[in-house]
Amino acid sequence: MDLLNTLVEKGLRRETPSREEALAVLATSDDELLDVVAAAGKVRRAWFGRRVKLNYLVNLKSGLCPEDCSYCSQRLGSKSGILKYTWLKPEQAAAAAGAGVAGGAKRVCLVASGRGPTDRDVDRVSQTIAAIKEEHQDVEICACLGLLSDGQAERLKGAGANAYNHNLNTSEATYGDITTTHTYADRVSTVQQAQAAGMSACSGLIAGMGESDEDLVDVVFSLRELDPDSVPVNFLIPIEGTPLAGDWNLTPQRCLRILAMVRFVCPDVEVRLAGGREIHLRTLQPLALNLANSIFLGDYLTTEGQSGKDDLAMIADAGFEVEGTDTTTLPAHRADAAAAAGAGCGGHGGEGGGCGPCGDAAPVDAAPVDAVPADAVPAQAAAGATVSAPAGTRESHAGLVAVRRRGAGTDLPPNA
Repeated sequence: MDLLNTLVEKGLRRETPSREEALAVLATSDDELLDVVAAAGKVRRAWFGRRVKLNYLVNLKSGLCPEDCSYCSQRLGSKSGILKYTWLKPEQAAAAAGAGVAGGAKRVCLVASGRGPTDRDVDRVSQTIAAIKEEHQDVEICACLGLLSDGQAERLKGAGANAYNHNLNTSEATYGDITTTHTYADRVSTVQQAQAAGMSACSGLIAGMGESDEDLVDVVFSLRELDPDSVPVNFLIPIEGTPLAGDWNLTPQRCLRILAMVRFVCPDVEVRLAGGREIHLRTLQPLALNLANSIFLGDYLTTEGQSGKDDLAMIADAGFEVEGTDTTTLPAHRADAAAAAGAGCGGHGGEGGGCGPCGDAAPVDAAPVDAVPADAVPAQAAAGATVSAPAGTRESHAGLVAVRRRGAGTDLPPNA
């Protein structure tokens, strides 16, 4: 296809495709899908080889959020049966992070629900960063705490945070349909504050919320203009108890086309395969590694993911290799620019998997940690198995979603 040849050439030159070309990728047929994956894979390999960066989420504070993000199980009024707990102690967070590092994670993503951190919260996170880095000096730390106030980005940078995540999630035109308690502009401002403070910026999207092809292209072009080092691509996890629980709009083929479009628009950026990959890509997950160069290891914030050992097996079986701590993630031109701006090693990305707190901070110590006894967890989940069901009906789809009952906030070991 002339379109794909053109997009490959532009990607190798770091040239932005036209909106029409991006839309054409999303409009390709299933018969053309492998050609699309192969073309985008050429761009991915040119900038990132066959390396896959592993990232690990630690949910520092779960639930208790008064914002109204429609996709979020931690939102105001959520009926989801997720874990709810206030801030983990630094040593608890460090233990959770250590499990991810032991599983091969190069980056630890520290996430807390809330509109944005108080100054006391920044102190808490700073202490947590210090506790993690004391045990794992080389690990990258990304903070994801919501909207930042003046001076907070600089404080996090000074505490050792290498990166900051705040997702745009959807297009500016449709943002008000998803969230009403803060604005799209608020999110853009926070990403810019992180960049100004010298942290590596990460910002991405959530696909599958009923958006049009034009909306998807709009948000990805906005991300290209914002120029984060990392773009996590999340696929909506329709969790029961949220307004979007019935929104099963994605197919594996659609997900691959979205990832390919993101790769063509952001050719030299760390594209992360984030939340929802297991339930939407299903058996086509390995194909997505030809498009994304980064994934989350194990579980997400409030839902369970594929077992860590299965993630590693998938990477190896697909002919890829886990990126080591001695390798810089970003291509030299981006890494050098990041270093010049004070962002450190140039390997900094960000978070997905629903990472991107969406509400105001709950009162300090508002709720105890919900420690879940082992006998309350289904044996399948406790063993790290992925809950599966045949696709076809809303009920069978819903069976693919398993609420997290292990790891941070519980007495059970994490999945890493």
